[in-house]
Amino acid sequence: MKKVALVIAEKQFRDEEYAVPRDMLQAAGFHVLTVSTSKNTAIGKLGLKVTPDTLITELEPAELDALIFIGGGGSEQYFTDPLAHHLAKTMVKLEKVLGAICIAPVILANAQVLKGKNATVFPDGAEVLQQQGANYTGTEVEVDGKIITGNGPEAAEAFSKALIKLLS
Repeated sequence: MKKVALVIAEKQFRDEEYAVPRDMLQAAGFHVLTVSTSKNTAIGKLGLKVTPDTLITELEPAELDALIFIGGGGSEQYFTDPLAHHLAKTMVKLEKVLGAICIAPVILANAQVLKGKNATVFPDGAEVLQQQGANYTGTEVEVDGKIITGNGPEAAEAFSKALIKLLS
């Protein structure tokens, strides 16, 4: 069974950007791990309560098929996080699926894994992607090789479908 890690912030992650992919991935037969910086209950922007399965410090990229960073204002905690950047780079090195939705593609840009890649992000993050060498497209969902990005909560379903296709 393929394993997908969804990384959420402790607070202010975007509920639907987490719940829609989780539900669609599980329905498609994937094992979904919810990951954060604490195992305490994480609370989404719209009030969704989630208890993470594991800590980001415990992730082993070699054991994952995909690593996805969930957006929302709280994802800013990973923008300059050296561990998040290391995990992103390692997933690319291992030729595994790496993704981010909403404002979270800023994490990937700051990890230097979007250089020369087509990518999208919530409009607030477009400048950072461009500064870090990404080809910002502004589309709803962008897939470039094994990197997938989505531009916000409205993209959650399309992002999830594209992710499942990428993993299948």
